[in-house]
Amino acid sequence: MHVLVLHGPNLNLLGTREPEIYGHETLADIDAALFAAARARGVELLIRQSNHEGALIDAVQAARETSQGIILNAGGYTHTSVALRDALLAAALPVVEVHLSNLARREPFRQRSLMADVAVGTIQGFGGHGYLLALDALTHILETQERRSPCTTHRNFARD
Repeated sequence: MHVLVLHGPNLNLLGTREPEIYGHETLADIDAALFAAARARGVELLIRQSNHEGALIDAVQAARETSQGIILNAGGYTHTSVALRDALLAAALPVVEVHLSNLARREPFRQRSLMADVAVGTIQGFGGHGYLLALDALTHILETQERRSPCTTHRNFARD
């Protein structure tokens, strides 16, 4: 099982950027915990971070051929990127959306996600631990899907 983990803009600043909102955990800490959890489950991860919308879109498009699912924290693009949303739709892979903070407790413009209706679920407000919850959820979804239809791909999962 292969999973793409995408971290959006400014997540490379975790640990120093607004720690009262995002905590003191760094992106390297989160990635290390994800790799350890994935290894224990026999899951291969490809983890990417970019501050550039096009790079995130390119990664989603490439995932169509390399991954069975996506864990996404689109950062600020969550609220603005129709292009990233369209790429997720085109990929037709199960997506779990992650946010470190609880968006419902944030500014009004942050309370709307353009990715939410494309994702199979959203995990928010649990800091870096949310990524581990997302990995658990996504692997469960993929394993369940495989048991139901072992001879098919997950290409249409997002539309089911």
